[in-house]
This record gives sequence, structure tokens and C-alpha cells, in this order.
Amino acid sequence: MAKIDQLTESLLRGFASRTSRRSLFSVFGGMLAGAAALPLLPVARAATDGSQPPVYSGDPQDPGNQASCDYWRYCAIDGSLCACYGGSALACPPGTEMSPITWIGTCRNPADGRNYIMSYNDCCGGVLWGRCNCQRNDGDRPVVRPQRNNEITWCFGTKSQSYTCTVSIILGVEQDHPPQPRG
Repeated sequence: MAKIDQLTESLLRGFASRTSRRSLFSVFGGMLAGAAALPLLPVARAATDGSQPPVYSGDPQDPGNQASCDYWRYCAIDGSLCACYGGSALACPPGTEMSPITWIGTCRNPADGRNYIMSYNDCCGGVLWGRCNCQRNDGDRPVVRPQRNNEITWCFGTKSQSYTCTVSIILGVEQDHPPQPRG
């Protein structure tokens, strides 16, 4: 062990005798500036342009691309789309867990013109990559009615409170007949 200490000491003393503090700081500063300029180098960024391949259900009564914010089920969504992470509009991606606590919204299906009650469940426990982020506030309510608000991370009741993405599940459909008067 003493030989390693002697070798290290002689190398460091030799280095110190050949260099000054200013030259050491200038080399260190040059490395920092070079590291800061590294993201400016031209690289292939096609995979990170935010576009996703279309994800269709194949059902004519469920039209639209599930990997797009314009999909009809996402009228009150606020978050990342699970269809962009290996899940779908209905299922969480692998390695995540669906939160049992949700917020709701009412969306109109363009295929049949009916309104559907949608449950928005956060999928928790994965890594948030920030892709396919959507914020649609059709019918959003203030926080005084939290069950109708989408500004809260709803990862309660799961093993991890780390948010990954959101799914949209149909809870019900409007009735074909008008409601009966109370009396």
C-alpha cells in the first residue's frame, strides 16, 4: 500500500509542478463550456418530435386516433396519453398501476352523436417521459368540486404516487328519452 501512496504522491507533485491553478481552471472551464454546447450538436431528433404513430380501436363506433389529443374520449383530459407509452385509451402501460380514484367528464362521440360519461384514471408507478401531453378543459370545474377537476394528480390508493399517464374509460351513456319530472 505504501508503494501506491508514494506513486500517487510523486504523480500529483509532478503534475502540480508543471501546471498552474489558472491553467487548471481554464481547462475545467473549457470542459464546462463544451459540455454546455453538446446539446447543440446536430443529431437525429426524429424520434423526439412529439408525433406518435396512430393508435386506432378498429371499431367504427369508436373513431379517432388514441395517440392524439383530438380523440373524442379526451375532452376533459389533463396529462399524458397512455396510448403513447405502450398502453391504450383503456389500459395502463406495462409496469404501471391504475389509480382507483378518478375525475370525470362528459364527451360527445362523433360516431353516434351521444354524450358519454368518461372516467379519467391516472396510471402510476412508471416513468413520466413527457410525451403526448394534453390539456383539454371542456367542462372543467374549479377545485371546490374535486371530482370534476383535472388539475390534481390522482395517484392515491396505489403503491407509487409517481404519475405516468392517463386512460379514459366509459362509465355510462346518456338516455334516449328525457328525464322524468319530479313530483
